[in-house]
This record gives sequence, C-alpha cells and structure tokens, in this order.
Amino acid sequence: MSSTRDAALHPGGAGCAVLRAAAPSSSKKTPRLPAFSLVLSVMLLARVQPASAHPQCLDFEPPFQPHWHLEFCKQYEEFGCCDQQTDNTIAERYWDTVEQLEVEGQELCADMLKEVMCQECSPYSAHLYDAEDPYTPVRELPGLCFDFCTEFHSKCGHVVKYLTENKRLQDTAERDTSTFCALMDLSDQDYCYPNVLKTQDLNGNLGQVVEDRKGCLQLCLTEVANGLRNPVLMLHSGDETHRMFIAEQLGFVWVYLHDGSRVEQPFLDMSGEVVTTPWLGDERGFLGMAFHPKYRVNGRFFIYYSIEVNSKVEKVRISEMKVSDHDMNMADPYSERVILEIDEPAANHNGGQLLFGLDGYLYIFTGDGGKAGDPFGKYGNAQNKSALLGKALRIDVDLSDSSERPYRIPADNPFIHDPGARPEVYAYGVRNMWRCSVDRGDPVSRYGRSRIFCGDVGQNRFEEIDIIVRGGNYGWRAKEGFECFDLKLCHNSSLNDILPIFAYSHHVGKSVTGGYVYRGCESPNLNGLYLFGDFMNGRIMALEEDKTTGVWKERSVCMGDKTTCSFPGLINHHHKFIISFAEDEAGELYFLATSYPSTTSPFGTVFKFMDPSRRAPPEKCKRKPLPVKVKGKKLPFVPRELTVLETNEKPTRPPPKNMKLITKPPTTSRRVQSTTSPTKVTTSPTKVTTSAAKVTSSTTKVTTSATKVTTSATNVTMSATNVTTSATNVTTSATNVTTSATNVTTSATNVTTSATNVTTSATNVTTSATNVTMSATNVTMSATNVTTSATNVTTSATNVTRSATNVTRSAVNGTTYAVNETMASTVALKGKSPEKKAKEKNTLKPWRKSKITNKQEATAQKKKNTLQQKSREESKKTTAGKPGGEKDKVKPKAKQTATDNSKTDSLKASKRLKVITINTKKKKEIPQRKAALKQIKLGKNNTKMRESATELQAFMNKTNFNVKGNRTMRNPLQVKSKKDTKAL
Repeated sequence: MSSTRDAALHPGGAGCAVLRAAAPSSSKKTPRLPAFSLVLSVMLLARVQPASAHPQCLDFEPPFQPHWHLEFCKQYEEFGCCDQQTDNTIAERYWDTVEQLEVEGQELCADMLKEVMCQECSPYSAHLYDAEDPYTPVRELPGLCFDFCTEFHSKCGHVVKYLTENKRLQDTAERDTSTFCALMDLSDQDYCYPNVLKTQDLNGNLGQVVEDRKGCLQLCLTEVANGLRNPVLMLHSGDETHRMFIAEQLGFVWVYLHDGSRVEQPFLDMSGEVVTTPWLGDERGFLGMAFHPKYRVNGRFFIYYSIEVNSKVEKVRISEMKVSDHDMNMADPYSERVILEIDEPAANHNGGQLLFGLDGYLYIFTGDGGKAGDPFGKYGNAQNKSALLGKALRIDVDLSDSSERPYRIPADNPFIHDPGARPEVYAYGVRNMWRCSVDRGDPVSRYGRSRIFCGDVGQNRFEEIDIIVRGGNYGWRAKEGFECFDLKLCHNSSLNDILPIFAYSHHVGKSVTGGYVYRGCESPNLNGLYLFGDFMNGRIMALEEDKTTGVWKERSVCMGDKTTCSFPGLINHHHKFIISFAEDEAGELYFLATSYPSTTSPFGTVFKFMDPSRRAPPEKCKRKPLPVKVKGKKLPFVPRELTVLETNEKPTRPPPKNMKLITKPPTTSRRVQSTTSPTKVTTSPTKVTTSAAKVTSSTTKVTTSATKVTTSATNVTMSATNVTTSATNVTTSATNVTTSATNVTTSATNVTTSATNVTTSATNVTTSATNVTMSATNVTMSATNVTTSATNVTTSATNVTRSATNVTRSAVNGTTYAVNETMASTVALKGKSPEKKAKEKNTLKPWRKSKITNKQEATAQKKKNTLQQKSREESKKTTAGKPGGEKDKVKPKAKQTATDNSKTDSLKASKRLKVITINTKKKKEIPQRKAALKQIKLGKNNTKMRESATELQAFMNKTNFNVKGNRTMRNPLQVKSKKDTKAL
C-alpha cells in the first residue's frame, strides 16, 4: 500500500504517453500553428540536449504581452517584462542619464545605452541579470557578451557611474576594457546580450506553452488547500466575495476566503443525513451543490446527496437550502426543502452534478442506476425517457406548477409534450456523468458561451467527453464512446445518437473526471483549452478546438520540469486520484485530488493551474472582492507540498534600483554669487537673534514674552495687531508696549513700502510679510527669486526683516534698561511705595510704632557697624600690598564669581541705589548687604545686556537704519506702576 501511495504522489514521473484520439477524423496528429518550415528548421538545429527555455522577469514571474504599446523599449512591446508604467520609468532614467553627458557623448553613447537599459524588459531579463539562481548575487547591469561589451566600454564607459552604485563596477569602468567586460560577462553565453536574441532554442516558440519533445504541454501548480477528506467539489457563490466552498464526501462544506484562510466552522454539515462508508471507491455521499444565480440577493443554494430510507431503500435527494440570516458563512440547517428524490437500485453510478445554466435553469445529472451494463428494463434506464436515471434533467426552481411539484418545467424542454417521457428530461443516454461545467465563452468574442461539457464514465473500454445539447441522445447502453456496446441497440436506425467530442481507451485511463474550458485571466495561453483528468491514473489532459471544423484535438499535459517551474511557490507534482475540477469567480482553474480515496482520509488537496511560459499584464487580473464578515475564527492556510524552490530560499533579489541622479550644477558663476551673498547678510541677524535670546533669558516673564514675539514674527501672514500684542507681552505693560508696537509697525511699514517688487501694496507688506527669524536658506532663495537688479528686492526684504528685529530688540533693550533702573527702586522700596509705608506707619498703635522703629534702627545700626568693620579689614589688606584690591568694593559671597567689570558695574549701581534710597525712603535705610548682593546680580545681567546692545548698535550702523528704539521706549518704560514693578 505504501508503494501505491508513493506512485500516486508523483504521477508526472511516468512521462506523457501519447493519448489515443477517439474521433475517427483526428486519428492522425497535425502540426500546431507555427509554419512547417519553422518546425523543420528547429528540428535541424536542435541539439542532443537542447537548452531549456525558461523566460522569467525580474519580479520572478513569467513574461507577458503589454496591454498598451511601449513608447521607449518598443522592441519588447509584443512580449516581454515591461508594462507602460515600467517603460516610462526606464525612459525617465535614460533621459536623466543622458542629460549628464556632453553633446559629443550623447551622440556616441545614446543608442547603445538605450539597448542596455531596455534589457529590463527582455523576456529573459532574469537570466541577463542572474536573477534565476537563488544563490548568485543579482547584477545591477545586464550580462553583456564580450564583443558588445568592448564596444559599450569604449563608447559608454564613463556612463557606468550613473547606472549603478556598485563601487566595483564604477572602478572597473575606469580601467581597461578586459577587466570591465570580464565582470559583465555571463557563464552561459546563450543568455548574454545580444546572443539571447539569436538563440533559436530560446526564441523559437517564445510566449507559447512549453512542450517537451513528445509535445506534452508543461504546466505548473500552486497549492491552495489541504487536509480535506475526499473533496468532491469546489465552487464559488457568484456574489463577488471570491469565497470558495469546498465540499467533502462526508457531508461537510467549508468556506475558504480570498486570502486562503478557512472559516473554522463549516458552512454546512449534512453528515448526519448523508449515506457513505470509508470503503475505497464508495460512490455514495454528498455529491453535488449549486448556488442560485441570484444567491447574493436570495441566499438560495441546492444540494445533491445520497440517503437511505428505513435502512432499506437508497435514494438521491435534491434539496433547496438558504444561508443563515445572521451569518453569511453558515447555512440555515432548518431551511431544507426537498425538490426531488430518485430511487437508486444500486450503490454505484449515482451521478451527482448540479449546475445552473446561463438560461437560469437548474441542470441535474443522474447515473444509470448502477451495477454493470445498465441491466434495468428492456433498453436500460439511460435509453428509457420515462425514467429519471441516466439523464440530464432541467427544471425551473423559481416557480412551481399546479401539480404541487416544488418546481416548474421550462416551456422549451424537448419532451414536455411526449406522453412517454418525463418532462424534466433535457438529454438522455448517459451512463454516469461525473463533473460537468458551463463554458463562460471567450472573454472578447464570447465564442462558446453557455456550452455544457461533461465527462461520462465508461464501462470497460472507453471514457468520453460530451457537449450536452437539448434533446440529445448520448448512446449508452447502445454505445460506449465511439464503439458499440449493445450490438442490437447499436444497429437500430432510430438511435440517432450524438458522438462524444473526445474519447480515450482504458489503456490510458479508466475513470474520466470532467473539467472546464479555461476562460481566466492569469494564463492567456490556456484560453479555450478544455482541461480534464482521469481519476484512476492521475493523468491531466486537454482538448483544443479547431474553430473552422469544430473538431477537438487532444493536447497532452505534463507537469513542468524543475527548470520550467522554477518560480516562487510553484510545484510540479500532485496526488494521483483526481476527484474533481473547479473554477473560481475570476475563471481560474483548479483540481481536487487525494492520495488515498477514502471518505476518512485527510489527504485531499486543491491545486491551481499556472502557465510558466506567459502571464497576463500586471494589474489586469487584480480583483477587489467584497468584504466578508467572519464571526468565528479563521484558520490560516499552511502549505504542505514541496515546492520546486525550497520555501526557505529567496529566489534572487528585487529588480535593479531606480537611480536618483543629482541635478546638474549651474554653469554660470552669477547664479552662485547671487545666492551666496544674501547668505552672508543673514549671518549677522542670526547672531543678533541668538544674543537677543540670551538677553531675554534673564527673567522668566521677559523670556516668555520675547519667545512669543519671535514666534509671531516668523509668520509671514501675521498682522500688525499680532505684532503689537507680542510687543505688549515683552514689556508686560499693555498700554506702553502698544505704543512701542505701533512704532515698530510704522517703521516696518515705512521700510517695506520701498520694496514694490516684493508686494503689490505697502499695507499688504506690513500685514503679511516680515519674517523676523527667517533662516539663511529661505533668505537666499528669496533673494534669488525676487530680483537680480541693483536694488536687490531680497536685500530690501531682508532689511525689512532686520529693521523689525532691531526695533523689537530696541524695545527689549529699553525694557532691560528700565528694569535696571527700576530694580534698584524695587529693592529699595521692597515692593511698597513710601506713601503706603507712611500710611501703614500712621495706622499702627503708638506702642507698636515705637517697637518697630527701635527694632529697625537697631538692625540698621548693627549692619552699618558690620560693614564698617569689613571696610576697615579690606583697607588693611590693601595697605599690606595685596594686588587687585579696591577700597570701595563690597566682598560678595564665596559662590559669586563675578568679573572685574561686573564688580565695577555693581559698585556704580550701588551708589545709584543709595541716592534713590535716600530720596524715596527719606529717613529709613536699606540693609547694605542685601542691596549689594542684588546689585552684583544686576551687574552680571548689565554686562551681557551691554554686549548685546553693542552688537545691535553695530548692526544698526551697518544697515543704516534710522530707528530710535531705545530713546522712544526709555521714558515710557521708566514710569511703571507699582504692580509692574513688583512683577519685575
């Protein structure tokens, strides 16, 4: 038994025997479409072991015929690896490269460069770029034959640096020709360019289905589903969800989604009703299913299965069911409505096919009742039109008639008026039709549309393929295939039987499995081929119609060899027992097979056909399935079959990168000068901005306000009102800063009025364009784009920006100066005015006033004595000759490390503080130690402020701006309210 399984796993190894064409007129084979002279020349040029043609693109897929013509790489518009989008991409890269060349270089190299770059479109581009081998690094340039490479290097060697980032190729391109061409050469000279165009073995039948030396068509497969128990059918629901429903002989129907996963719960479970056994070859069970053409609207479908009544009578039942109202992936188990039941006299020949024709009627295909030779009655069930066995029945399930049948008889049924026939009969004389299909017709011409193909299993000698026609008699039991079975019935002149389109003997196979005419999109070469198989020996066959004569010719089908199927995910073997064929919603073909034909054997697998020699253009076959709402779990698909390329191997690398070439630099020096000059101009304002940021960091409030001003000023479209508001935040006084901001706005308006090229209106300039913190790059680009005249508009715009900056910084400087002046007052007053303190003094009780006065005077006298003592100690140190001493200096704390200049400034501020203190506090004194510490801190800030003010003044002198920000802002800032003073 194990040896039988091994043989079943690899049926293709036995080769492809020439099948017997049963039609008398087709007993002699004729050549295919290519001219006889071409065939003869190929035979004469053929080697003992000819090169195996394996066209492949850089995306690891077969070549194709572009849907539209190519504008650039026109030599490959009939067949190649480029669609219009890829062709345009190559053209852009080509012209970008050519632009880098001088005129002489273009004339010398342009044509040859185009040839090389267009090899990405060659049907053998994978070979040219070494992309067919999973171990060899892929080239960034195609393989060139030595002679062509020598010429290319001499003309285009300097272009290689624009075609690749590979340093090795770039370096060798600068050296001698032999070194460069040694890298560009291929080990297989048949595939290097341009030899690949001249090799007859590679170009003789390019784009056609690959054939071996016996004429067997080599196809490949992909695995779609597995782990099924005798899968008897697979079909789609036609509702644009692209789901596939796979039925097992046991009575389970599973839903497979478009992404390959399976819904965990079955769509239908009829296992409790279906009669079947685990015996090998048991023909009973769940046998057929069909979705109503309007299933998306009405949710109706029909099933065909074997039942047993009272454990005695066996029947086949045809029932209607509906999908659940709550789950689109589950049938309603209580919705079954019996349409028809037919008694079965034996356990075999149960038929089992259900399908809807394009006319909207339901077709039912039954077996002849079983046993051998149809022994029932004088002529057998098949020739008896009053019996429903051995027939093709047609009914209308959308209506019912007056006889209480749950269906109606179509008015054009052939025997509706024959009293000796059942009105349901559409055709008769069939033995046991196993798997029928409806031809969709040619996608363009619609030729063949609505034809019904069936495979009729034979008795002892022949298997046949029939096309079902209205009222047709297909001969059984009078005939089997083209030969007589019952001599007496066979010679009856009234037989008038319809011959099969094809039949083969039991030397080839013993149980036909009907298939489909391929009308899909992905494999154009297969269009019009009728693909079918044999259950017993696992052979796949094909029929091709001669449209002029209507004769069908056999085409043997083999699994491609390892070279032919060297694509990712492809396999070249399948299980032996072919149970059924299937078609998805897009027209692609599949078949269902198992290695052990038992209802309990979980070795059933679904395979999909794939033509490795040609595919459809990209994007043409893309599907957009409707969303499917899954309520339960989804089980992901896990493949089991061994692929030609191992799953852990990445078959090469992605296609060559699209090089991003750098734009050529400007050829004139004027453009460089015009762009660099404003850059230098913007350097100084940047430093000023940085200095201003440092200045404003002295206090939290001023920093926050200055940041708001800077942020608002960077917005080109900020209005003058926003500028005023920002200035208000800087000075923390709404009234005073509004006046200053008005001055800033007025100054900016006056300056920007002169820049007529920058804006069409002085008002628009004031309200929309004054970018204070514009970066050097933006200023450079603005200066280049606005004008190149003597009065550079960009410079004017920059001056406008810097004017606003200076005005703002002047406001900050004035604010800082006012802070310095008022800080002393703040320290002296301790946040309270003399009048308020006098008022508080007067409101105190006499004993309280006396106590406070005495305490303050004692504290002041104590601190005064301490300062005098320290002054005398400093004088002693100075007289002792210690350098750097100063008489008037107040010694700060150890943690304060101010510079000499800061100390000098602090002493000056201290003197100024004494004067203010005498005038404001009158008879009271300020603790000298605390005031000194405050003034040291202010001295540090004053030093930084003076440095920033110096830089601002230098910039103002340089730009010749007549802005008097400090003078205009000083007076209003000096007069502050008590609340403002406290805030500072």
